[in-house]
Amino acid sequence: MKLTCYPLQSQPAEIRPGRAERAWMDEFTQRHAYRCLPLTIANCTGWEILTPAPFSATWNGGPRQSDIEIRSEGDVHRSFVQSMFARGVITFHPGYLFRTAPGWDMWVGGAPNWIKHGIQPLTGIVETSWLPHPFTMNWRFTAPGTISFEAGEPFCMIMPVPHAAIDACEPEIRALSEDPDVEAETRAWVQGRSEFQARVQAGDPEAAAQGWQRTYFQGKTLRGEAAAEDHISKRRLAPPRPKQS
Repeated sequence: MKLTCYPLQSQPAEIRPGRAERAWMDEFTQRHAYRCLPLTIANCTGWEILTPAPFSATWNGGPRQSDIEIRSEGDVHRSFVQSMFARGVITFHPGYLFRTAPGWDMWVGGAPNWIKHGIQPLTGIVETSWLPHPFTMNWRFTAPGTISFEAGEPFCMIMPVPHAAIDACEPEIRALSEDPDVEAETRAWVQGRSEFQARVQAGDPEAAAQGWQRTYFQGKTLRGEAAAEDHISKRRLAPPRPKQS
């Protein structure tokens, strides 16, 4: 699927593949937060759009556009972030028109698990297969106060998503006992995890040296068999590149 990025400014914001690293995850002992593969894969599933220059914003809690004050050195922020919608919302302009293939939309939101105190990214699904104008990225203060963005910090994450396939999904609730193979595998996992945790708590040196069970990270069942051919433990997204003439 081709994602085309049309710059609408002479110097649009930088776009790059999402990064797995998060400062709060680095702070854990031995960085063990990265052992959660679903978390790290989500962190880098998509492309980040980066803040081009540092700025700060203050909201006094009022409902008007003027109740938000945005400041930057030389007022450079005016080209990419403004108070447009009031009620504690600040609006970023990525500086691109994005075009996806027919049947694909764009998920637009904050970088997953990128936590900022005092402000929350808002999320949208945009029909970029036909939309002839750019979208904006919005954040909303969670309380009156001051926040800041540093240069190079992601203010937006984009990810193409299938348009009709999601509507075609039919969730179904069933008893686990209806699928004996899945039930047996699940019960074995519960028992194995409980036994491993008990060994760690009891000071078992072998379990302590192992540290944690790696079956999901390795894409294997408890029997050591490959669970899926398309299992991934790392994203390898391509950065946007100019079209070759």
